[in-house]
Amino acid sequence: MYRFSLQVSDIDRGVYESKELRVAMHPSESLPYFLTRVIAYALNLQEGLEMGLGIATPDDPPLFVRDLTGVLLLWIDIGNPSARRLHKAAKAAKQVRVYTYRDPAILQREMEGEQIHRSSEIEVFSLPPAFFNQLAATLERDNPWELLLSQGELSINIRSHTVTADLQTHRLKEAK
Repeated sequence: MYRFSLQVSDIDRGVYESKELRVAMHPSESLPYFLTRVIAYALNLQEGLEMGLGIATPDDPPLFVRDLTGVLLLWIDIGNPSARRLHKAAKAAKQVRVYTYRDPAILQREMEGEQIHRSSEIEVFSLPPAFFNQLAATLERDNPWELLLSQGELSINIRSHTVTADLQTHRLKEAK
């Protein structure tokens, strides 16, 4: 179990919030996946944002937002989900986002020619592997993170260490 004290300043969305977060890391979950899940949570802070049960419920999104009637508004996936999974997500939710710690070109190539509902509307965000390596070196049981997102640049201050990278945005192509 890891604790995060998040101070989020998302200038791009105009969101400034503090959040205490306790996150369990499943034994089969990779460290980059885990860190991406926490970052995606911080960058999508909004009313109703929840973490799924993770690997225990593989058909559910890792992060999601439902309205008061139970309608799935936002499905956030991590890594390189399959075309079938993204198709399901796009049919189930009004908006789909993918945060990947891998090369996004691989995901884009895997999706070429696949039938994915509203594929051109799916947002894909990526950070370079070196960013996660630096961030992993700072990980402890208690993590005070100050996140700043401005003009696509993400900086995370952890104690006296700062990790910075460009948060790249990509789109999937519509199947022909």
